[in-house]
Amino acid sequence: MLDSEFKRQRAQVLRDLVATTNDPFIKKRLLALMSRYEDMVSARTPLTPVNLKVQSQSTGPKQ
Repeated sequence: MLDSEFKRQRAQVLRDLVATTNDPFIKKRLLALMSRYEDMVSARTPLTPVNLKVQSQSTGPKQ
């Protein structure tokens, strides 16, 4: 939830910057970055659980 909200806020900040810039190169770069954030928010890929097996790599006695 926080991650998608952060990306939404970043996209809005970039949208505001696009509105204030006059340089076409900068505007194009900001628009590309903004669309990447918006795409990440709209994708909403579900998180999958990760199974990790932790094995001791030490050779000494347990403490």
